[in-house]
Parts: sequence; C-alpha cells; structure tokens
Amino acid sequence: MSRVFIPLVVIALWPSVALTQAAVGNEAGEQVRKALEIRGEAGRGEAAFEPCQGCHRKDASGRTSGAYPRLSGQHATVLVKQISDFQSGRRSNPKMEPFIGDHVLNSFEIADIAIYLQGLPVSPANGKGPGSGVTRGYQLYGKDCVECHGTRGEGNAEKLHPMVAAQHYRYLLRQAQLIRDGDRRNSNPDMVKVIKPYTNSDLEAVADYMSQLEPPDKK
Repeated sequence: MSRVFIPLVVIALWPSVALTQAAVGNEAGEQVRKALEIRGEAGRGEAAFEPCQGCHRKDASGRTSGAYPRLSGQHATVLVKQISDFQSGRRSNPKMEPFIGDHVLNSFEIADIAIYLQGLPVSPANGKGPGSGVTRGYQLYGKDCVECHGTRGEGNAEKLHPMVAAQHYRYLLRQAQLIRDGDRRNSNPDMVKVIKPYTNSDLEAVADYMSQLEPPDKK
C-alpha cells in the first residue's frame, strides 16, 4: 500500500468529536485523537482497504469461524481507535503488523478506511453461537452490557463502544476472554471490572446472545 501524504489540516470527523475524545482519554495518546479529528473519505478508504481483504474479505464480513472479525457497519470511531491501538502496540496482532504499521498507514488513511467500512452493509449471516446460552446471556447482557453496547447491540460511536450485534460468536468469545484475563491491553477498564468475575460459561452465554442479535438498522 502506497503512503499518501496530505497536508495536515485538522477537520472534525464527527459532530460529537469532543465527547469522543473524552472517551479516548489521555492514555490513548495524540495519535488516536489526531485520527479522530480527520474527516475520512470512503472512496480513498475502499482503495486503502484492498490489502486487508485477504483476511477480512472483500465485503469486510470477516470469517464465520471468528478468526477475523466483521468490520462492515462498525462505527468509524471504534475502527479508528482500534487500528491506531494496533499501530501503537496497545493492542497486539502480529499478522496485522505488516499491513497497519505507521510506515504503511498514516492517520488520514486510517480515517478513510474507517469511514468506508462504517458505510458497508451488514449481513445477518454471521458465525452464531450454539443458541443454548441465549437465556443466560440475555440476563447477563441486560445486567452488565446494555448500558454501553445498547439494547440491540448497536454500541455507541461517541463513546467508542463497539457494535456487537451480528459479530461472530467465536470472535466475541475470544475477545471477552482476553479482556477478562487482562491480556488485551487496550481494554476499557470499566468492562474489565464488570466481566472479571465471569466464568467461562458466563462468557460463552453472553457471546452466544450477542452473536444472535440482528444488525441494527442504519440511521
């Protein structure tokens, strides 16, 4: 991927950028805040996303096995935050490093990719859980998750809470385990506290429930 240099003109990416930056916090660093202030362009993002299609697929639906997450329809702010965290080492994935290093992607390209992915349609054909944990998962989700991730799993773009509806079950489960066990360094501290007491069965149940949620209608 060729790196495109663009004059650094800071433009608000979202109407609620102040709230978004407050959610980022000081620990995320200047890199994330700068990327969140850039207005992405979907056309450029489509081209910049091409090297990612081998894993995440052309439609950004990921893999139903959960090896790679669905990115289509995810909030652009969430994507900017996570890509920037991979780039800075706050979140680790060795397979991604050759594709997202700061020598490959700059903040403008990250913003372009994020706005492109946000606009893609979300198919309900995701990797779903077994269904046996839905009742327990519904209870746990309603008690501990709904405040941040929403009643329909729609998340919150301003607060950088990801959409979890229509995400692959095994991906949801793996990330929840990493967060609970303290192995995902960019985890939201509030979420860590909430799911720290969860058993493996609890995590399986809530991931099962979230994977069954239909993708929210786009506004």
